[in-house]
Amino acid sequence: KDKTLSKDKKLAPLAGKSTLNRLEHSREAGNPRYHQMVPNLKKLSNLFTDIFLDSHDTPPKEITLDIDATDIKAHGHQENSFFHGYYEERCFLPLYIFCGHHLLLAQLRPSNIDGARGSRNVIRRIIKMIRARWPKVKILVRGDSGFVRENLIRWCENNTVDYVFGLARNNNLLQKAQKVRGKAAKGMIKTNEVARTYGDFYHMTKTESWTWPRRVIVKAEHRPGKKPQCRFLVTSLNRKTVSPKELYEDIYCPRGDMENRIKDCQLDLFGDRMSAHDYRANQLRLIMAGFAYVLIDSIRREALQNTPLAKAVPNTIRLKLLKVGARVINSVRRVKISMPNAYPYQNIFFKAHAALVPT
Repeated sequence: KDKTLSKDKKLAPLAGKSTLNRLEHSREAGNPRYHQMVPNLKKLSNLFTDIFLDSHDTPPKEITLDIDATDIKAHGHQENSFFHGYYEERCFLPLYIFCGHHLLLAQLRPSNIDGARGSRNVIRRIIKMIRARWPKVKILVRGDSGFVRENLIRWCENNTVDYVFGLARNNNLLQKAQKVRGKAAKGMIKTNEVARTYGDFYHMTKTESWTWPRRVIVKAEHRPGKKPQCRFLVTSLNRKTVSPKELYEDIYCPRGDMENRIKDCQLDLFGDRMSAHDYRANQLRLIMAGFAYVLIDSIRREALQNTPLAKAVPNTIRLKLLKVGARVINSVRRVKISMPNAYPYQNIFFKAHAALVPT
């Protein structure tokens, strides 16, 4: 906390690393003499959605929520870290939700659970907050096959929320997709080039784990000299609304961009540093890394448009705009920041500064 800056009552004091460490390890209840700072993880998590809603001047007509789970490697036998067979390491299994570039959820979870566990509850909470502000917005939930769970898709259907999820293939699905697969095979033989065909059908699981039949999209692809591929989606969007090809290529495939957003959080902004033994402390660290992403993304969106850094990843923005050598000069009336003349990105820096300064 700078003494010069503290004279301005509008500025809040900044927390140092020791203060943040005490915040991470504070308990939910205790003697207020010793526990003056207690983080409310629920309110902090809801703040992601509030920031997203406040960033729009007018409600959009429709939005897409991308949901995905990933891994964060553990640093030892920490609380709620377990060996995960898919990732072949001891880790956590955090859950992320994005709407485009906007982060809506960063929730730490143990790795000994189903990847979709808790997804319905967080989707329900976020959509409730969105519809409280935007009651007429159309919402689409998008995810991979790990989130095809009856409780989630049925909740979406009962609450006028559309969805499209990847669907793990099995012999029953492959048999129903024979016509589409046959067309792709004939197309490759005829042209000796890559052939892709799309189709759809209504499917009910043999185990009756689904309440009723649902629309399944199939994409068959044949490449010369390679093994044929067949992929499936399950969706609530009907045939009159969107064709199978449009649904797969234009609606589902952009989901892959969410992987880049997760990389931004984990690799560029240290969202993978879950080195505390206490599980709650690690959850707070993940949330703080999420807010770092929100800050960088807001700078990129509000201040770096029409600049060479308009589409830069967070690490590039950190290196070129934030990690800059400068001399800070304090006086009675003002604080001066003297930057070197050789700084190569000063034009972008001052343009961003001008865009962020309140008018």
